[in-house]
Amino acid sequence: MDIRSVQRPLKDQYRQDPASSRITLTAHGKQTEAPISCSIDLGRAIYNAQAHKGVGGAGTGACSGDLLLGALAACAQITCQMVAAAMGIPTEAINVRVEGDLDLQGTLGLSKDAPVGFHDIRVTFDVRAPQATAEQLSALRAKTEQYCVVMQTLQHAPRIESEWKE
Repeated sequence: MDIRSVQRPLKDQYRQDPASSRITLTAHGKQTEAPISCSIDLGRAIYNAQAHKGVGGAGTGACSGDLLLGALAACAQITCQMVAAAMGIPTEAINVRVEGDLDLQGTLGLSKDAPVGFHDIRVTFDVRAPQATAEQLSALRAKTEQYCVVMQTLQHAPRIESEWKE
């Protein structure tokens, strides 16, 4: 796949009409029969999520933390693949592993010292590109991290507005 030719008309459109590049993604969480699970509708697919086993969930499905780390892994993976293709870097394989650490005492309200949420997240890229130069791999890393939407969002947290309807 020639990623440059696929993206060229999109880039041209966004240059001519910058407002057309602005999109809104939507996810809907809906209650299920048990208070420890829900369904997530992304408009193209529906996923089931549940509370982590460490807070009372069954441990048989993805928890919200898994989904967050999965979103980062997917974005990092796809971004790296697209950047490598756009830069003409031949790769044999690109794999991404994401790990996150959190203390469930914070989530359960047991410790005011334990933060609620991840306190450390590690992203490991395993890029096998034996024909690539050190300069190409350095540029691949820089551009991947620069253009990975989820990584940038986590590093530079957006304003979050909360609205409650009754």
